[in-house]
Amino acid sequence: MQLYKKYYYGDFGENKLESSNEKPNLHVSPPLEPVPNLFREDGGHPWPLWEVFIRSKQGLDHKHAGSLHAADAQMAIENARDVYCRRMEGTSIWVVESKYIHASNPDEADSLYDPAEDKIYRYPSFYEIPEEVKNM
Repeated sequence: MQLYKKYYYGDFGENKLESSNEKPNLHVSPPLEPVPNLFREDGGHPWPLWEVFIRSKQGLDHKHAGSLHAADAQMAIENARDVYCRRMEGTSIWVVESKYIHASNPDEADSLYDPAEDKIYRYPSFYEIPEEVKNM
Protein backbone atom coordinates (compact mmCIF):
# COMPACT_ATOMS: atom_id res chain seq x y z
CA MET A 1 0.00 0.00 0.00
CA GLN A 2 1.45 3.32 -1.07
CA LEU A 3 0.46 6.27 1.11
CA TYR A 4 2.16 8.98 -0.88
CA LYS A 5 3.77 9.61 -4.23
CA LYS A 6 7.27 11.00 -4.25
CA TYR A 7 7.86 13.89 -6.63
CA TYR A 8 11.23 15.24 -7.68
CA TYR A 9 12.33 18.62 -8.90
CA GLY A 10 11.07 19.03 -12.47
CA ASP A 11 8.19 16.59 -12.08
CA PHE A 12 5.71 19.46 -12.29
CA GLY A 13 6.86 20.76 -15.64
CA GLU A 14 4.41 21.31 -18.49
CA ASN A 15 5.47 18.14 -20.31
CA LYS A 16 4.90 15.85 -17.33
CA LEU A 17 1.44 17.18 -16.49
CA GLU A 18 0.23 17.17 -20.08
CA SER A 19 1.34 13.60 -20.72
CA SER A 20 0.10 12.26 -17.40
CA ASN A 21 -3.46 11.92 -16.17
CA GLU A 22 -2.18 12.09 -12.63
CA LYS A 23 -2.43 15.48 -10.92
CA PRO A 24 -0.09 16.28 -8.07
CA ASN A 25 -1.71 16.87 -4.70
CA LEU A 26 -0.55 20.40 -4.02
CA HIS A 27 -1.73 22.30 -0.99
CA VAL A 28 -2.31 25.96 -1.72
CA SER A 29 -2.17 28.22 1.32
CA PRO A 30 -4.79 30.93 1.71
CA PRO A 31 -3.56 34.45 1.02
CA LEU A 32 -1.87 36.09 3.97
CA GLU A 33 -3.47 39.01 5.72
CA PRO A 34 -1.55 42.26 5.41
CA VAL A 35 0.80 42.97 8.29
CA PRO A 36 0.24 46.34 9.97
CA ASN A 37 2.96 48.87 9.31
CA LEU A 38 4.98 49.22 12.51
CA PHE A 39 7.24 51.92 11.15
CA ARG A 40 6.59 55.63 11.01
CA GLU A 41 5.55 57.24 7.75
CA ASP A 42 9.05 58.69 7.29
CA GLY A 43 10.46 55.14 7.36
CA GLY A 44 11.97 55.39 10.85
CA HIS A 45 11.60 52.97 13.72
CA PRO A 46 8.81 53.73 16.22
CA TRP A 47 11.16 53.27 19.21
CA PRO A 48 14.16 55.49 19.89
CA LEU A 49 17.71 54.30 19.28
CA TRP A 50 19.83 53.57 22.38
CA GLU A 51 23.61 53.29 22.58
CA VAL A 52 24.83 50.46 24.82
CA PHE A 53 28.00 50.55 26.95
CA ILE A 54 29.21 47.44 28.79
CA ARG A 55 31.77 47.15 31.60
CA SER A 56 33.30 43.69 31.40
CA LYS A 57 35.04 43.58 34.81
CA GLN A 58 34.92 45.54 38.01
CA GLY A 59 37.31 48.48 37.83
CA LEU A 60 37.49 48.67 34.04
CA ASP A 61 35.83 51.33 31.94
CA HIS A 62 32.63 50.92 29.96
CA LYS A 63 33.07 50.14 26.25
CA HIS A 64 30.59 50.88 23.49
CA ALA A 65 29.00 47.56 22.57
CA GLY A 66 26.43 48.65 19.99
CA SER A 67 23.00 50.13 19.45
CA LEU A 68 19.46 48.88 19.75
CA HIS A 69 15.88 50.14 19.61
CA ALA A 70 13.76 50.09 22.77
CA ALA A 71 10.67 51.82 24.11
CA ASP A 72 12.31 53.05 27.32
CA ALA A 73 15.52 52.81 29.37
CA GLN A 74 14.48 49.70 31.31
CA MET A 75 13.63 47.85 28.12
CA ALA A 76 16.94 49.00 26.59
CA ILE A 77 18.89 47.58 29.56
CA GLU A 78 17.04 44.26 29.39
CA ASN A 79 17.53 44.01 25.61
CA ALA A 80 21.20 44.97 25.97
CA ARG A 81 21.64 42.22 28.57
CA ASP A 82 20.07 39.69 26.20
CA VAL A 83 21.98 40.84 23.13
CA TYR A 84 25.41 41.90 24.41
CA CYS A 85 25.83 39.92 27.67
CA ARG A 86 24.62 36.45 26.70
CA ARG A 87 27.57 34.70 28.32
CA MET A 88 27.68 36.75 31.53
CA GLU A 89 30.61 38.84 30.25
CA GLY A 90 29.30 42.12 31.67
CA THR A 91 29.12 43.49 35.19
CA SER A 92 27.46 46.80 34.37
CA ILE A 93 25.34 48.13 31.50
CA TRP A 94 24.82 51.78 30.56
CA VAL A 95 22.25 52.82 27.96
CA VAL A 96 21.98 56.33 26.58
CA GLU A 97 19.39 57.53 24.12
CA SER A 98 21.29 58.41 20.95
CA LYS A 99 19.72 61.83 20.60
CA TYR A 100 21.44 62.91 23.83
CA ILE A 101 24.96 62.09 22.59
CA HIS A 102 26.82 65.01 21.09
CA ALA A 103 30.16 64.65 19.35
CA SER A 104 32.85 66.96 18.07
CA ASN A 105 33.46 67.33 14.36
CA PRO A 106 36.65 65.50 13.26
CA ASP A 107 37.28 68.22 10.67
CA GLU A 108 37.62 70.76 13.48
CA ALA A 109 40.05 68.69 15.58
CA ASP A 110 42.94 71.16 15.11
CA SER A 111 41.05 74.09 16.60
CA LEU A 112 39.50 71.92 19.31
CA TYR A 113 42.82 70.60 20.61
CA ASP A 114 44.86 73.76 19.95
CA PRO A 115 44.67 75.03 23.57
CA ALA A 116 46.39 71.84 24.79
CA GLU A 117 49.56 72.79 22.87
CA ASP A 118 50.10 75.72 25.27
CA LYS A 119 50.18 73.44 28.32
CA ILE A 120 53.48 71.65 27.87
CA TYR A 121 53.68 70.92 31.59
CA ARG A 122 51.15 68.14 31.00
CA TYR A 123 53.72 66.05 29.17
CA PRO A 124 55.77 63.64 31.32
CA SER A 125 59.07 64.82 29.83
CA PHE A 126 59.40 67.39 32.64
CA TYR A 127 59.27 64.80 35.41
CA GLU A 128 62.06 62.60 36.65
CA ILE A 129 61.07 58.96 36.91
CA PRO A 130 62.59 57.01 39.82
CA GLU A 131 64.63 53.95 38.92
CA GLU A 132 62.23 51.72 40.88
CA VAL A 133 59.55 52.45 38.29
CA LYS A 134 60.22 50.02 35.44
CA ASN A 135 57.23 50.47 33.14
CA MET A 136 55.97 53.94 32.44
